[in-house]
Amino acid sequence: MEMAVATPVAHEERKQTAQRIAAEMFQQTPDWITFFREVLGVEGLVRKLFAAPEDLAAFEKTAEYEEIQQMLARLRERTGSLADGKEPTRVITVRLPKSLHESLRAEAHDRKTSMIQLCISKLLQVIDGEVVEVE
Repeated sequence: MEMAVATPVAHEERKQTAQRIAAEMFQQTPDWITFFREVLGVEGLVRKLFAAPEDLAAFEKTAEYEEIQQMLARLRERTGSLADGKEPTRVITVRLPKSLHESLRAEAHDRKTSMIQLCISKLLQVIDGEVVEVE
């Protein structure tokens, strides 16, 4: 008896699928937390389509990923704190040098936002692996 073997879907096709499904969800105007969880979260669409770390890293450098990030940003502008209570929150404590803290505070002031909103925005961005310190 011959078993059917699933053929791997091409990277290009997976990119287009991720962008299309994200755009369809965006059109339903969910709150940003739901969009993030379903599209970019640990068990979301993108991680299902790009399960291998190298595939995910490659996808994060594409125009399709940038478009998904823009959708997320627009939803954050629309729903903002209205999404509070949609999902339990967690607290982290980050120790920063005073100069970095002051820089974040000044940037938040210049952008007319809170430090929390600024930090969340920064956490949602992709970071080049070459600039992340390995312990």
